[in-house]
Amino acid sequence: QFALVESGGGLVQPGGSLRLSCVLSGFTMEYYAMGWFRQAPGKEREAVSCINSSDGKTYYSDSVKGRFTVSRDNAKNTVWLQMNSLKPEDTGVYTCAASGWDYCALRSGHFGSWGQGTQVTVSS
Repeated sequence: QFALVESGGGLVQPGGSLRLSCVLSGFTMEYYAMGWFRQAPGKEREAVSCINSSDGKTYYSDSVKGRFTVSRDNAKNTVWLQMNSLKPEDTGVYTCAASGWDYCALRSGHFGSWGQGTQVTVSS
């Protein structure tokens, strides 16, 4: 069955780190760009990061650049988001998504398959 399942969210203090995982089943992600999005309460969904399938090139929103790192292992059908130096404004539901293309675009419409999301709360 086709699915994307995220894990690794939780409560962390400002300045802390979390590593999110997204495991795909039912299809191989080898040929598809993978993205991470987040949505805070009362706000629109925001693109956070993306990684190409063709060359592994990565992309980040300005708000997370230098703090977050996206990576993938096609053999494990898994993509990760390492989040460091977390801030309260990073709080939200983080969702991974698979594109139908092998290249990235930091917009929701570029992605056709979505996970359910994992909650990240940054608070002291």
